[in-house]
Amino acid sequence: MARGGVNKAVVQKARNDLLARGINPSIDAVRIELGNTGSKSTIHRYLKELEAESKPTSQRDSLSEPLTTLMSQLLSQLKEEAHQSVAEVHETLRRERSAVQQQSAVLESRMRDLESQYSNLAQQLHTAQELALREQQQRQVVEIDNARIVQSLVDLEVRLKERDERIRSLEGLHQHAREGMEHYRQASKEQREQDLRRHEAQTSQLQAEIRQLQQTLMVKQEELTQLNRDNARLVTEARQHQKNQHTLEQILSQRHQEFESARSALADMKHTNDKLEQQCQALQGEVARFDEAYAGQTQQVENLQERLVEVTDLLKLFTKISPPENGLAPEKSD
Repeated sequence: MARGGVNKAVVQKARNDLLARGINPSIDAVRIELGNTGSKSTIHRYLKELEAESKPTSQRDSLSEPLTTLMSQLLSQLKEEAHQSVAEVHETLRRERSAVQQQSAVLESRMRDLESQYSNLAQQLHTAQELALREQQQRQVVEIDNARIVQSLVDLEVRLKERDERIRSLEGLHQHAREGMEHYRQASKEQREQDLRRHEAQTSQLQAEIRQLQQTLMVKQEELTQLNRDNARLVTEARQHQKNQHTLEQILSQRHQEFESARSALADMKHTNDKLEQQCQALQGEVARFDEAYAGQTQQVENLQERLVEVTDLLKLFTKISPPENGLAPEKSD
């Protein structure tokens, strides 16, 4: 008796299901169809009985033709569905790859634009820094000139003080000479007149020098005023250039962030493209395995057709040999 509930009806159903799928109903195939239950000896015995029972019913040629037609239809439908599935998978992969390539091209173009903008902004920043450096140098030169002018003014003031002291000293000498001349008026009238003229000449010369120094001082003060104005203008321009430089640095930082974002997006797209390539290779492997399975099923169908032809020939031969009234083969005599 069959173990685990395996009986002849169950084995017959499994055998018919395997034949309908175009699979050879071997002992192992039937046992797998039954869920790996039942002993191989029991399944073998039932299969022999079923083959023996199916031989008389297979004497009619009309049974092989529907089975062959069914198998041909199943084979044609399987082949058509396989080709259609493979074509759909290839088309889907082609569209995805084309979309990824387009996105990659757009990102690469954007990255080149950002690199160009980055280079331009860096050049502008370099130019602004050079301009600021030149303005700083000019401001230092102006400050040095201002210091020199201030020193000149200080020197002029010192010289004026010295002139004033000299004038006071001359006035004292003049007063002393006048007093002396009072004492010696009668005796040295001519000498006093000469001294007086000399003193007046020196006073006139000193007054001329004082006026010249005062004019020089006014000119230097005007130059100092103009220099202060130029210095204020340069300071204002330097502040404006510093503001422009700060703005350019902010724009450069923003462009650099956009450049890094574009580079990250491009890396993500390349990673996605690699994943799609791996999926494509996996699908191609599945297609190859499907083709191998399809070739194996085709070979099984061809073997089954050959077996059907052999069985049909044997049935025809058996029909010719057997008596028509009972359809049973004559027993061999010992």
